[in-house]
Amino acid sequence: MKSIFVFIVFNLFFTSYCQSKITGKVIESSNNTTLRIVEITNLSTKEKIVSKSDGTFEVLQQGLYSFKKEGYEIKNIELNFNQYYIIQLTPNPSELNEVIVNANQIPNKLKKETAAISIISSKNIQRSNHINFAPVLNRTPGVFMQSGALNTNRITIRGIGSRNLFGTSKIRAYFKDIPLTNGSGETNIEDFELASIARFEIIKGAVSSIYGASLGGVIQLKPQYATLNNTELDSEISFGSFGLIKGIININHGTTKNSLRAIYSNTYSDSYRENNEYDRQTFTFNTNHFINKNNELSFLLSYVDLKAFIPSSINEDAFLNNPKSAAYTWNRSQGFEDSKRGIFGVSWNHDYNNNLKQVSSIFTSFRNAHEPRPFNILKENIFAIGFRTRFLGTSKLFNKNLTWSFGGELFRDTYKYKTFENLYADFPIGTGSVEGINLSNFKEKRNYYNLFAETNFEASNKTTISLGLNLNKTGYNLEDNFTVSNQNPDQSGSFKFKNIISPKLGASHLLSKNLSLFTSVSHGFSPISLNEALLPDGQINTKLKPETGWNFEIGTRGTALNNKLQYNASVYRLDIKNLLVSRRTSQDEFIGINAGRTQHDGLELELNYLWLQNKSISLSSFLNYTHSNYKFKTFFDNDYNFSGNDLTGVPAEVFNTGVDFKTKIGFYGNINYQHVGRIPITDNNSLYSNSYSLTNLKIGYQLNANKKLKLNTFLGINNIFDKHYASQILINASSFGGNAPRYYYPGNPINYFLGLNINYIF
Repeated sequence: MKSIFVFIVFNLFFTSYCQSKITGKVIESSNNTTLRIVEITNLSTKEKIVSKSDGTFEVLQQGLYSFKKEGYEIKNIELNFNQYYIIQLTPNPSELNEVIVNANQIPNKLKKETAAISIISSKNIQRSNHINFAPVLNRTPGVFMQSGALNTNRITIRGIGSRNLFGTSKIRAYFKDIPLTNGSGETNIEDFELASIARFEIIKGAVSSIYGASLGGVIQLKPQYATLNNTELDSEISFGSFGLIKGIININHGTTKNSLRAIYSNTYSDSYRENNEYDRQTFTFNTNHFINKNNELSFLLSYVDLKAFIPSSINEDAFLNNPKSAAYTWNRSQGFEDSKRGIFGVSWNHDYNNNLKQVSSIFTSFRNAHEPRPFNILKENIFAIGFRTRFLGTSKLFNKNLTWSFGGELFRDTYKYKTFENLYADFPIGTGSVEGINLSNFKEKRNYYNLFAETNFEASNKTTISLGLNLNKTGYNLEDNFTVSNQNPDQSGSFKFKNIISPKLGASHLLSKNLSLFTSVSHGFSPISLNEALLPDGQINTKLKPETGWNFEIGTRGTALNNKLQYNASVYRLDIKNLLVSRRTSQDEFIGINAGRTQHDGLELELNYLWLQNKSISLSSFLNYTHSNYKFKTFFDNDYNFSGNDLTGVPAEVFNTGVDFKTKIGFYGNINYQHVGRIPITDNNSLYSNSYSLTNLKIGYQLNANKKLKLNTFLGINNIFDKHYASQILINASSFGGNAPRYYYPGNPINYFLGLNINYIF
């Protein structure tokens, strides 16, 4: 009996002790970064604690608690015994400088970062209609996306990538931790569903040692995470000009420790121009599993099925007089892109202790495409695998805080592609492309690894010094499986870069609570593609050098006028040497040459102002401005000297401004204005595009029918004043067969969209 009594007393004591604590962790909703020094208040007793350095907390009483941190929306949660809580805080769009960014893999307040980083919040994404990336990215200073069609785009950051003719290069992109940049340095993000993205974090310039030290910078797509302890269905249907129909279904299911979000979308458009039909389906699946306080597992799956016809560029006469027309040969051959692509990744986060964490990801991706063009028919297949791991830690140096990260990324993709004759001209008009004999058959194996390290040292409460280093090794192997005659020499071979080391040094200093300065000096490079390295005789040009550059920058971030004004500004110089020029030898053949140096001097300014916020209405405005003075410092192409000329493909200035409003009764909207300066089209600067200005409007009404059902209807008008403009430029276009060169992709005239969103919480 005595032993039983002791057991009962011990059990009651142990149970009481276990129930006397409630534990959990506070994280950011859009990137799962742990949040420290979150003020946690018991709303009954008014007792306060703060979360620890790893985001964890413990309280001793049940009840209603508020979670408050500068830069985030306040959240009230009922806490009960016998549960472990994951608390998700949502960034406040009006206080982005206070938000914790994870762009360089070391969580830090944006205002204390030593590099130029821009955040595109969910509010910015929702200003448009979830159709086109260009209006979203183009509101970011230093970033410019030209969009000839929904599937024809080119992104530049600070002028880098402007010389790439048919896509985006020299800029890296990641979907969470999964690279969207292939082994040749080409990037595609526009096929993803905008509604699946919570926010963008963009690192501008050659400053990211963590991501391979690319010249232009890094675009990170942060997928939407599911909300814990919540189950909801969100569906949206929209219609618009040029036969636009779009549907989105968004399913969210979250328990205490597990969450799932699945998003399906279908976008169809006849589009403005001839031979421009667009049909895309996407599926995005994202789960998070908080296994225990030290381990988190997440899965990410994205699949895109796209068929989009290609109108291509047109000459000046057609651009001025018949902008709806497609290029004759593309229209006659009914050229299109039919592709399927998918990515899958698994990430594991493990906390060894409060001061050491490991984040590892393994991923794979594929792309299968069939693209009939007038000059040939391309069939291609890409399969990639990779692994990325990094350790993050905190320690002390001279009794000061030191946060650090080091790790590596290993990537390999295999690119198989064949070309065939296109016999469309031998068949009646309306037949479209007809496959002929095989013209080429290549297999590329492309691989690289990055080893990286970065530290942030808090020299004082106000000063942070950042050091970074990246080591890159890139190599290609080409197999030519088509050597049927002496006229087709075997082009097989290997091309390997020397090890490239890219350092970074940066510093930030808080002049006051509301004002910080930052500066950085950093190095970057861009790899050469095998297409650029191949010579007409089939040999690989081993003397070709990758473009490298140094970035010098100084900037400021802060708030003023009682925190109503938020601003970011920076000036920079980016010096590029071994400028790589693609010289066209035929309609589908280019060779690369190192032709000189470019100098990119620029100014970037971003302002956000909250004019009014009360119980009835919120009124805010934004303004951003980019001034670009980009020059060929030395540039010799054959016998031509273009030194001192303006860099082709980049506008001299881009200006954006707009106003957002939201009322208590449900009405909301925004109007925004964009001005784009003229763009040099040819290296000799004999031809520039005209500058243009666009005005877009979106208004809507939100109705909370009851606690579970929300309705949102909206209407938008783009290019309100029906401006005629070129939305994309093909620089240095050549003419074939005596035809005028085709420089211009016409932008859409005035167009509208309207839709309805229904959200139901179960």
